[in-house]
Amino acid sequence: MKLWKENGMKIFIKDKEEINIMREGGKILGEILFELEKMVQPGITTGELDEKAEDLMRKYGVKASFKGYQGFPACLCTSINEQVVHGIPGPYVLKDGDIITIDCGVFHKGFHTDSAITKGVGIIKPEHQKFLSTVEKSLKKAIEAARPGIRVMHLSGIIQDTVEKEGYSPVRDMVGHGVGQNLHEDPCVFNFRANEPSPILQPGMTIAVEPIIAMGNHRIKTLRDGWTTVTCDGSLAAQVEHTLAITQKGCEILTARPS
Repeated sequence: MKLWKENGMKIFIKDKEEINIMREGGKILGEILFELEKMVQPGITTGELDEKAEDLMRKYGVKASFKGYQGFPACLCTSINEQVVHGIPGPYVLKDGDIITIDCGVFHKGFHTDSAITKGVGIIKPEHQKFLSTVEKSLKKAIEAARPGIRVMHLSGIIQDTVEKEGYSPVRDMVGHGVGQNLHEDPCVFNFRANEPSPILQPGMTIAVEPIIAMGNHRIKTLRDGWTTVTCDGSLAAQVEHTLAITQKGCEILTARPS
């Protein structure tokens, strides 16, 4: 691993062996999210999803990146409807028409990978499906553009333009990030064009790109549990995320799911 310093940032460039470890961990994380996605249906609780995630991590021999991180109490973040991020799993029963974000990280052989899905529960409104599809599209387009020689902020602009074209809002207080031996590393990967230094992507960088988007206004607030954030206007929110490794010619999705 090499350390690259730019504009006060410390960016870790991983070697082939380290990328391979993250690839192994990312594959496991993809399998876990694939299994959890199949469980999303009316009648299941977010606590049951978390229990299943813990069972799967035990099966695959990995540890939860989130549980215990700065005191977070669970393996998953499960955010429902207007909840933006960091929802705590518990007794909430999913019902027809909800949308749920499942955010998960695993720690494997000294390295973290991080990924999230947002899914409709049962039958959801067409306008809500359009919202989810647009957020997914923004991630897909950012991944397609990720390659050596372009600035991280180029990805941010792609995400912003894709969602704002449909009238949605990037959440300004939540960003993507570098990931590796630490769950959160430099650089920040904004979902909008921020007035911040933006490093050039280069092979060996590993970043978690995660559009976090509100259907209405971007303003958010944190609830009394100290973790769960919600949109101030009560509009729906969605988060989708993959951990990427920048390669010589483009990027590799380390957390790709079997589907």
